[in-house]
Amino acid sequence: MKFHKEGYTSLALVVLFIFIINAVADYYDAPEAIKWIIYIVSAFLFLTIVQFFRSPIKRVIPDDHVVLCPADGKVVVIEETEETEYFNDKRVQVSIFMSPINVHVNRNPVSGIVSFFKYHPGKFLVAWHPKSSTDNERTTIVVKKDNGVEVLFRQIAGALARRIVWYVKENDKVKQGDEFGFIKFGSRVDLFLPVGTDVHVKIGQKVIGGKTVIAKL
Repeated sequence: MKFHKEGYTSLALVVLFIFIINAVADYYDAPEAIKWIIYIVSAFLFLTIVQFFRSPIKRVIPDDHVVLCPADGKVVVIEETEETEYFNDKRVQVSIFMSPINVHVNRNPVSGIVSFFKYHPGKFLVAWHPKSSTDNERTTIVVKKDNGVEVLFRQIAGALARRIVWYVKENDKVKQGDEFGFIKFGSRVDLFLPVGTDVHVKIGQKVIGGKTVIAKL
């Protein structure tokens, strides 16, 4: 387990805040009960940041025949839908919701070449809102596998997640299981797969990024 690089700024701000409120409490000789409340709040804030930005070390063995889960969380959508940004045809959508207690590292579901990338500024609807996939701040990434099959996946900001980070661009060669981004404080990742794809998860299932097999292609 390690601390993710995206959390250093947040951790520094929390540590600074903890230092200030504790220094103020000591300077003004606050009552013992108030000091204990401050200590408890300080510990809670520190542990919250540390657990949110934790980044498990995972050994992923690439498998060109499967689509691995891009994030830790819970499957909230499995449906056939019209994908209107890139494919402009019907696709099987699988969506994973990440709560604030989940690991928020995002991992490549397949290996291949990034054939399309676009960042969209937008709203911050709750991640499970039906229009969050098209109206919220988001990125759209398409990876073309060696066999020509393309898989589209989106990072979607939620009501709390107002910072999407990505590490890929068009024409990059990416490896299944490697990090492609990070979303802060609750969010969602959508996958769009070819119609007829053999989906291996179900609604409500808890999934692990880089480990759970979402589908076989």
